[in-house]
Amino acid sequence: MLYAIVADDVPGSLDKRLAARPAHLERLKALQEAGRMVLAGPFPAIDSADPGPAGFTGSLIVAEFDSLEDAKAWADADPFVAAGVYAGVTVKPFRKTLPA
Repeated sequence: MLYAIVADDVPGSLDKRLAARPAHLERLKALQEAGRMVLAGPFPAIDSADPGPAGFTGSLIVAEFDSLEDAKAWADADPFVAAGVYAGVTVKPFRKTLPA
């Protein structure tokens, strides 16, 4: 089943985000290579694809996991959690409707 992982950044955590980004991307690439990734990306803090020093307010990941518990465990192990980037993470079941 698909799960949406929605994370909110700690304000002012851009330096921590940038430092932990390579390890974070490595995990996302593993999901993609396994054919389990639907989409992933950050929420820019301003209306720009490259927000520069304004940074980001959080992230969204939609991917396939065997269960809600597995999705939560994967999210809890994210390098952004360990680095103190995320203030909180919500994991919810997700049903993709479109595009078909």
